[in-house]
Amino acid sequence: MKLDLYDINWHDLFVPAHPIETIIRGSLMYLSLFLLMRFVLKRESGSIGTADLLMVVVIADAAQNAMAGDYKSITDGVILVVTIMFWNYAIDWLSYHSPTMRRVLQPKPLLLVKNGRLYKQNMRKELITKEELIAELRENGVEDLSEVKEARIEEDGHVSVIKK
Repeated sequence: MKLDLYDINWHDLFVPAHPIETIIRGSLMYLSLFLLMRFVLKRESGSIGTADLLMVVVIADAAQNAMAGDYKSITDGVILVVTIMFWNYAIDWLSYHSPTMRRVLQPKPLLLVKNGRLYKQNMRKELITKEELIAELRENGVEDLSEVKEARIEEDGHVSVIKK
């Protein structure tokens, strides 16, 4: 079967079917996932920030759907990607320019160990077991809890350690 360029529906390929709906869906999904990840999955985000990780995953999915033809037009996919990038930039901008928003949008480092003493309530809050924390301390060159002045879980999910 030969594909003829005249058989392609160029209008459907480039004219978005529902641009406002795409912007609303993209905004609601991004913001919902951001808030869930911000308050639930802090320690799972790895070495990049939650918003950056979220943006990469959601944009990859949005772009894949646009390329696979799940949208009526390529433009629908582009609108969704631009919407997601807008929210990622807006959250970063707000965090940078507003100390109040920074406190809301970016979690503070949470104390896990102070002067060799475990803060079990904070460990429970982040779902970190003693074994996981000890492994993190070993990775930071600490052999015994008594060597630790402070250990905190940072915004990006890593444990920072200050030795005595």
